[in-house]
Amino acid sequence: MPELPEVETTRRGVAPYCQGQVVSELVVREPRLRWPVPERLPAFMAGQKIEAVERRAKYLLFKTSAGSLMVHLGMSGSLRMVEPGQLPGKHDHIDILLKSGSCLRFHDPRRFGSFLWVEPGGKHSLLDHLGPEPLSDKFDGDLLYRLSRGRSGPVKGFIMDSKVVVGVGNIYANEVLFLAGIYPRRPAGRISRARYRLLADRIKQVLTSAIEQGGTTLRDFVGGDGKPGYFAQRLFVYGRSGEACKHCGGTLREIRLVQRSTVFCVTCQR
Repeated sequence: MPELPEVETTRRGVAPYCQGQVVSELVVREPRLRWPVPERLPAFMAGQKIEAVERRAKYLLFKTSAGSLMVHLGMSGSLRMVEPGQLPGKHDHIDILLKSGSCLRFHDPRRFGSFLWVEPGGKHSLLDHLGPEPLSDKFDGDLLYRLSRGRSGPVKGFIMDSKVVVGVGNIYANEVLFLAGIYPRRPAGRISRARYRLLADRIKQVLTSAIEQGGTTLRDFVGGDGKPGYFAQRLFVYGRSGEACKHCGGTLREIRLVQRSTVFCVTCQR
């Protein structure tokens, strides 16, 4: 599933082509996504000027004076600019046609993505209970420490909880726990303030690096296959079960935790 860096990379790739542009038409070829595309969505979008393209957690918000189009990429979705008149493929479900002549196309083979409408003011049930953005000033180790008190569940699940902080998906949960030297199964309530401060710093560091690496392939988003480049970064633990730890040389282990693959070093993570 696309994680926060991929969504942010998508936002940065398409925003320059969409911001300030007027929507001439929204074409829905397949409304059966994760949630049905609202029947009135094309009418809401037609004639609207896209004032900004923003991100909240893993949702993209195309903001207009009448409200916002809220897009989620799901497990296999992508957004990319295509040449005017380019025929849609089998899984190209939605087009946002701009009066500039450009076309923003949504491609989603598994149809787990979504196109929804948010009324002016930004209130929506999918957004109301989200925690802070990990790269914002509202997120730090002191917040993690406060929210973790009394929690007996594993710290990995704690930092992946979108009510605690948004955007720390499975790949990056593995990575940041390794870089902070924290055992993924350790109860969240039994981690010190100092270690949470280090963990918060690692979350910011890793996500920032991933976004920057995705940024080197923005042309792919707007003119090619829509695939980001951040997965090509050198990961320390994720996907490397049975290989040598890059810090101590020991063998990395894999377990199932919070229903996801979890790779860690028994020596470096306590």
